[in-house]
Amino acid sequence: MTRILKLGGSVVTRKDEPETVDAEQLGSLADAIADAPDDLVVVHGGGSFGHHHASAYGVSTVDGSHDAAAARDIHGAMKELNDAVVAALADRGVPAVPVHPFSAASRTATGELSLSTAPVSAMLTEGFVPVLHGDVVAHAGKGVTILSGDELVADLATHLGADRVGLCSAVPGVLDTDGEVVPHIAAFDDVAAALGGSDATDVTGGMAGKVRELLALSVPAYVFGVDGTREFLAGGDPGTRID
Repeated sequence: MTRILKLGGSVVTRKDEPETVDAEQLGSLADAIADAPDDLVVVHGGGSFGHHHASAYGVSTVDGSHDAAAARDIHGAMKELNDAVVAALADRGVPAVPVHPFSAASRTATGELSLSTAPVSAMLTEGFVPVLHGDVVAHAGKGVTILSGDELVADLATHLGADRVGLCSAVPGVLDTDGEVVPHIAAFDDVAAALGGSDATDVTGGMAGKVRELLALSVPAYVFGVDGTREFLAGGDPGTRID
């Protein structure tokens, strides 16, 4: 059973402190992953590493740049964070290996994503745990734009035939207008009134973008807090189920 786990940037970094890993929380997540069964793909967000660089250069999922320095700085920050995530997993015996989307993905002029998933599939077959991340990608006519971790998750889930998808977030699930966890979402209108943007710099759409991406999948997806990670990896239903 192939599972995809996305670690939000807000749970692996301190989003209000530029380029700062939340080492304690990342360690807890790595412990949970180390106890999980095989056939896992990990994706992580940018948090305080990628987002502030992207914001400084005015690069987003739709606004691009032909400035090579922008591409280098955003990708370099994300690679640094990816190194930290892979190292935390490796320290706990997880056979984690890095996969950098900048070298494996691109967008057409209409924004359609092309991601080479064959290497990721081969890594899974050979017993590795691929670790991908939000990144910049070449975008026809726009230079580079942002590929969010959420979009990566959706594309990987489709092309790898994932059985379930989980998004580990800074909140225990998708929250309603009263701040309570919504147990199940079947349509975006169910929670449209409650969803807003991230409260720190985020160029990839916040919770609304996550829910839209997950609703488009053909497999069950979950949004949960750090404490729900073990339950998700064990096959449980933490947080909010989206399908």
